[in-house]
Amino acid sequence: MLADDGESVARAGSLGTGIHFPGEWLGALVTFIGGVLPDWRDDPFREAATGETKLTAQLCARLNSASRHAPGWDFLQFRREEPDEADGRRAIDLAVAPSGEVIWIRGREYTEYRTLLPIECKRLPTPSASDRDEREYLISRFSSTGGVQRFKAGHHGASHEQAAMIGYVQTHDIGHWQAEIASWIDGIVKDATENWSAADKLAMIVHDGKRRMAALRSRHNRRADLNPIQIDHLWIEM
Repeated sequence: MLADDGESVARAGSLGTGIHFPGEWLGALVTFIGGVLPDWRDDPFREAATGETKLTAQLCARLNSASRHAPGWDFLQFRREEPDEADGRRAIDLAVAPSGEVIWIRGREYTEYRTLLPIECKRLPTPSASDRDEREYLISRFSSTGGVQRFKAGHHGASHEQAAMIGYVQTHDIGHWQAEIASWIDGIVKDATENWSAADKLAMIVHDGKRRMAALRSRHNRRADLNPIQIDHLWIEM
């Protein structure tokens, strides 16, 4: 990625003086993460796993390794279970932050102590249990654990206008889950669930059948004191 012209990039032991990126840079970051997913899934050294916690731990390790060896991405770090900046009682599944640099995006300063991009990870389908809602990628009728729900309600990423979700597709395929989630949103809207509408549906951006992954995008209104949030969804068929 290219920093704005005229900016210096320091790589010393202390924080650098700052790298300035345009707002669209976060989209390039999402693309980088998506590019890592297939090689991570297919890595013969990766221990087989189905649980969300272990999968996310494995992915976090791979993303840190990949960023260290990818030109232009070595100033990033990936962290698990990071306390949310707006509500420290809640933890983000996966967070991206600078490593040894100060990064500026849209006039906002990011250091190693401030998350660049909050990421929620979910299995598709949701594991069956008496207290689990099959629609948990979106919403849960039992709690506030729904993935999109957390961002819409400001429980996660209240200080951000862009976030990401990773879907570990463990049965069926990407086409099935795009249709299923669209159907769930139709049902949520029909039930007049507060602050949900057909505008919350996910739009397909890229579907790579050969690598069995996809990138989708959605945009969501939040409560009155928060700006809308864009969520980039990365799905990988496991």
